[in-house]
Amino acid sequence: MPDSLWVIIPAHNEQKTIAQVIKQTKKFCKKIVVVDDGSKDSTSQLAEGQQVVVLKHIINLGKGAALKTGCDFAVSQGAKKMVVMDSDGQHDPAMIPVFLDKLKKVNIVFGYRRFDKNMPFIMKFGNWFINNAVWFLYRIKLKDTQSGYRAFTADAYEKIRWKALDYSMESEMIANAAKSKLRYAEIPIKTIYANKYKGTTVLDGIRIVFNMIFWKVKR
Repeated sequence: MPDSLWVIIPAHNEQKTIAQVIKQTKKFCKKIVVVDDGSKDSTSQLAEGQQVVVLKHIINLGKGAALKTGCDFAVSQGAKKMVVMDSDGQHDPAMIPVFLDKLKKVNIVFGYRRFDKNMPFIMKFGNWFINNAVWFLYRIKLKDTQSGYRAFTADAYEKIRWKALDYSMESEMIANAAKSKLRYAEIPIKTIYANKYKGTTVLDGIRIVFNMIFWKVKR
């Protein structure tokens, strides 16, 4: 378990799952930072009870803002490698060693969900559409551009650091990786869809595609 590894977990109103997520993550990494993105419940208190670093946004700024706050903090503490994962229990922390093994040969590792019968149809279609838009615009071929389970080096983070405050950050990260010609890999991950209405919505998907076009033209 490398001392230079940090796990960053953004959280917004996740009191039902945050403690268990942290407990499971501790088996694979001791340096964990939870960013409470303006929660109205007991997310912060429960995370603090697990003796991890907890950073707080006074108001809800969005996943992109929360992840950037956490990654910036980890880098300031000497992180050389970072794993980012969700706080709602969808991601299995046992995959962390697999991410790290892949990261030995590349700059960034993307987890991809298996598009099985458990994935809601709207999520399947949205991911298919965005995946193809990413390939068309940036020539990066990924099976799942919207998965939030990823790992990257601190050096790569400097190049992929995003401006988006919302779910667009996952696509902006890819756009920045393409611009910097970073080496990347993918690994399959198991995902539990506890709440089919949570995550990227149809409007989010439309916004993401428009943003990708804007980033392509701008850069």
